[in-house]
Amino acid sequence: MKKGFDNKKYLKLQTENILKRIEQFDNKLYIEFGGKLFDDLHASRVLPGFEPDAKVQILKKLKNKSEIIFVISAADIERNKIRADFSISYDMDVLRQIDCLREEGLTVSGVVITLFNEQPSAKTFANRLINRNEKVYFHRFTKGYPTDIETIVSDEGYGANPYIETTKPLVIVTAPGPGSGKMATCLSQLYHEYKRGVKAGYAKFETFPVWNLPLNHPVNIAYEAATADLNDMNMIDSFHLSAYKETAVNYNRDLQVFPVVRNILHKITGNDKIYQSPTDMGVNMVGFAISNDEIVRKASIDEIVRRYYKAKCEFKKGTTSINTVNRIKILMGEWKIDPNSRKVVSVAKQKQEETQTQVMALELASGKIITGRSKELMTSACACVLNALKHFAHIDDSINLIPKNLLEPVLDLKRDKLGNKKGKLSLKDVLMLLSINSVTNPTAEHILKQLDKLKGLEAHSSSMLNSSDQSTLLSLGINITSEPIYSSKSLYNQY
Repeated sequence: MKKGFDNKKYLKLQTENILKRIEQFDNKLYIEFGGKLFDDLHASRVLPGFEPDAKVQILKKLKNKSEIIFVISAADIERNKIRADFSISYDMDVLRQIDCLREEGLTVSGVVITLFNEQPSAKTFANRLINRNEKVYFHRFTKGYPTDIETIVSDEGYGANPYIETTKPLVIVTAPGPGSGKMATCLSQLYHEYKRGVKAGYAKFETFPVWNLPLNHPVNIAYEAATADLNDMNMIDSFHLSAYKETAVNYNRDLQVFPVVRNILHKITGNDKIYQSPTDMGVNMVGFAISNDEIVRKASIDEIVRRYYKAKCEFKKGTTSINTVNRIKILMGEWKIDPNSRKVVSVAKQKQEETQTQVMALELASGKIITGRSKELMTSACACVLNALKHFAHIDDSINLIPKNLLEPVLDLKRDKLGNKKGKLSLKDVLMLLSINSVTNPTAEHILKQLDKLKGLEAHSSSMLNSSDQSTLLSLGINITSEPIYSSKSLYNQY
C-alpha cells in the first residue's frame, strides 16, 4: 500500500498539542474524543498510513497523565444501535473497548449513561456493569438546554448530574458513536470542577473534517459521505474567519452549537475569551501529517464511492433513508465522482451476468483482479478469497485445500441440525477448516500465511453478502462493497 500519511509525525504533533492545551488551564483538561479510539478504519482508508489505533497510541504516551470516561446514550441502548463496521451494538462496543484499553495499561474511570429516563435496557446495561464493580453514572436531559443558560449552569441543570470522580490532569471523554452526549458530560464536569475551585478546561479532538484542508478536499468530502445519515455538512468556520481572518473548516453541528457552548463556558468560568471559534476548541493535528496529497485524494474518492454503495445497501435493508443515499449521490455529482470508478465494480457485475450467480471481485495490489462465484458448497466470498490466497501462494487452482471428510460434517451440521437447509460454508467456516487442516497439511499452512496480503485490497460483490462474510472480510482488512441486490428471493433466509 502506498502511504500518503506520516503516522509517526502525527503521533508526535498530536501528543505535544494536547500537552500544551492542558497547560493552558488549571492542570485539568476534559477533552472530547470524537470518532473511534480503536479500529478507526475510515481514517486509515482515507489517509493511507494512518494506523487505526493511532488515538490509543497517543493515549499510551499520555497514560500517566490521563484517564478515560465512556459515554453512551440510553436512547441508543434502548434501540440497540449498531456499530456498522463491526456489526455489534453500542453497549457491547463499550464493553469491548474498555477491555482493550485496560489491556493496553490505560485507566478507565467509569461509564456515563446519558439521556437516562428509566429505560429498561439502559438499566440492564448499568446493572451488568455495577455487578462487575464498574462505576456507572446517570445523566438525564439537562434542564433548560439549549436556550436557558441560567438554568443550564445551575444546580438544576448541570448540577443535577452526579460528579464523576477523576484524579488525572487529562480526562478523555469518548463514546461508541456520535450523539452520545460527550460534550454535555464534559461541560457538566466543568461546572462541578469550578464549584470545587478547580479551573478546568474543555477541548475537542475530532479527526474530521480536517480544519486546515480546503473545504472541497476529498478527505473532507469523504467525511460528509460517512456522516450523510446525520446530515452533517462541512462549512467554513465563520467565527474563526471573523476573529482571525483565517479560513478553517468545521461542520454544521459544531458551528450551530458554538454560541451556546461559548455562553455556557462564559457562565461557568467567567471568561468570554477562552475560545473565539469552534476551530479554537479543537486540538487536531492530522492535516499537518499528510505526506502525499495525491495518494490521500485518490483514497478519499474511493471511500466516497464505498460509502455510496454502503448507503444503497442499507436503504435496501431498510436501515437508512433514501435521503442518505441522495446526499452522497449529490456529493458525487458535485465533485464528478463516478460510482464505477473502482475497477472491481464493473468486473463483478460483468461476471455475474455471464454466470448468473453471485460473484465477488477482488483487486490485488498489482492491479490483477481475482473473482469467485457462489457454489453449492460455499459463498462467493469464500471462493474469491481462496482463489486470491492460491494466487499469492502460487498454488494451482485445481488443488482442493480442504478434504471432503472435513467439509461434509460442517455442511451437514448447518443444513440438518442448525435448520439452514440451503446453508453454504461461510468465509469464516472455511478459514477455520483451513486452520484445522494446516496441522497436518503444509499447503493449507502456507495458504494461511498469505492472509496479511489481503489487507487494504478493494473488493465488490454483485449482490449483498451475508453478515458473516461481510464482517469477516472487514476483519481481514478488505474494503468490500456490494450491489444493493438480494442474492435470494427468500424473505427469511436471504443467503
